[in-house]
Amino acid sequence: MREVDQLGTEDGEILRAEVREILGTPADRAVLEPLVHNLKNGVTGGVWRVTAGDRSVVLKVLTQAKDADGAWAASDDPRHWNFWRREAHVYESGLARTWQPWGIRAPRLLASVDRPDGDVALWLEDVPGESGRTWSIARHAEHARRLGAAHGAALTDTDGTGIGIDVGVGVTAGADRDWDRPWLSRRFLRDYICAKTDGQELIDDDTAWRHPLVRDHFPAGVREAVVRLRQDREWFLGIMESLPRVFSHLDQWPANVVSQGPDSVLIDWAFAGDGALGEDLGNYVPDTVWDLFLPAARLPELAAAAYEAHVHGLRESGWRGDERLVRLGMCASAVKYDWLAPLMLARAGEARQLDYGGKGEVSAERRYRERGLAFAFLAGWAAEARELAPLLGFPPAPTGR
Repeated sequence: MREVDQLGTEDGEILRAEVREILGTPADRAVLEPLVHNLKNGVTGGVWRVTAGDRSVVLKVLTQAKDADGAWAASDDPRHWNFWRREAHVYESGLARTWQPWGIRAPRLLASVDRPDGDVALWLEDVPGESGRTWSIARHAEHARRLGAAHGAALTDTDGTGIGIDVGVGVTAGADRDWDRPWLSRRFLRDYICAKTDGQELIDDDTAWRHPLVRDHFPAGVREAVVRLRQDREWFLGIMESLPRVFSHLDQWPANVVSQGPDSVLIDWAFAGDGALGEDLGNYVPDTVWDLFLPAARLPELAAAAYEAHVHGLRESGWRGDERLVRLGMCASAVKYDWLAPLMLARAGEARQLDYGGKGEVSAERRYRERGLAFAFLAGWAAEARELAPLLGFPPAPTGR
């Protein structure tokens, strides 16, 4: 905790003025509490809860001046997956509220401040409620249903299929693109995974796969599945880029959602943009396991419940397309984690295994066991996508090597 008046002149004067203006209280009564976030991301200058008396708000600073490694460097390209100012645009434009009629809302934007140093300060509602980190499977499924309803409502044309432009593979990609803006991400999946290269040289390294953490905790067949996914990566990306398009959050995971009464409140809109039908769901399900929010043994149960609920939501809002397209989008999303297994190989020898946000440690054995089981589960998704795609008119996957 830090009181605002304890900040130095350079850091504090602008903040003190914002506190007075937004909270309507003297700055010396406000306290800053750092909140967990991805410290590696060059876009995020910091996230704090600012409390003054009985009122609290969240301050998130967006920046392009922060040093970050290549994988997380900020970009000034409005279409880039890590465009530094996107989240401010999403809030300012009202797009963050686009799913509110279906029970998924964003925190209220209290103020967006362009600071003299070039940063942007987003002052947001501090939303109380139960974090998705601790949700039951039934609550995850309800969120998936609402997301399906929101996507289904957007996928409307004359016959309700949500299918528009012919993409030359036997299906057609999304119809209504009224939501599009020049600063929303495009080709997110491709650019995101291609930016992450740590450990890539270890995929075929026998020594890396014999490390005790990997050898003892990754199930049989995971290595072969990881290699095959890498070999087929371009095919998977082509499938994802040819599916019907929907406005997507693209960072759906339990840490980014809070339940408040009947609503889901979704935060962190920094990646938002053009996504495939089923892609948000395909991100949400495995992301319940990577950071140990849900035991990997329950992934099949979660996936089944979330998929059924998501399709139900699509139907509720009038979408009459082939639900196999949704299934394909979810399963082919396994390619998003093409980069994660090599990273796990690279980090197996690290003495400390840090949690998300880098503030604490997690058991290395537990992390590798849970992620190993999740990789095995995703191998099943990838195999299903390979079988399903030709049935929908897509080119078949390359023959296994």
